[in-house]
Amino acid sequence: MIVIGLTGSIGMGKTETGKLFAAEAIPVSDADTIVHQLYQPGSAATAAIAAAFPGTLGPSGVDRSTLAAWLAAHPHDFATLEAIVHPLVRQAQQAFLKTRSAEGHAAAVLDIPLLFETGRARDVDLTLTVSAPAALQRQRVMARPGMTEAKFNAILSRQMPDAEKRRRADAVLDSSKGLAAAALDVNHIVTNIRAGKFHARNHS
Repeated sequence: MIVIGLTGSIGMGKTETGKLFAAEAIPVSDADTIVHQLYQPGSAATAAIAAAFPGTLGPSGVDRSTLAAWLAAHPHDFATLEAIVHPLVRQAQQAFLKTRSAEGHAAAVLDIPLLFETGRARDVDLTLTVSAPAALQRQRVMARPGMTEAKFNAILSRQMPDAEKRRRADAVLDSSKGLAAAALDVNHIVTNIRAGKFHARNHS
């Protein structure tokens, strides 16, 4: 089974691209969805997060807005949060891949926002970066509810520059061309995978 690492900076269209793979019957695991589940009451992460970040745990699990405010005031604590969450995310992704492989899928997608930043590119067979011009990216992100310039810049500061992601990627999908064009690009990748033009490698 070919493992595709899907990435892209905020506002580039990564989530929509994941949906296009799902429409091609390629299963997709979204790291953000896994994190959301890990923040629920009783999950493997909540007790550790509550201990490391007092006051961030409520009746519905980890309060993301309270945690975000903590991290904005103490940016060095991102490393503490990542040390708790990232191993659990990877564990969930490995279980997902094992199941999808047993089901006989030709490929599966791991949607990982910080694919290159966290060294996860070595865990996949094909890296795909979703990209768009900076002006369009900014327009998309600033249209999100509650987004501010400061918040946007803080997010960008933690992400590898788009140009570097494009340089490192095996393939780049330009989301500025519209959904129909992106769907054709995804179909081309999936067709090549099913034709055996990519080979899986042994993952540790």
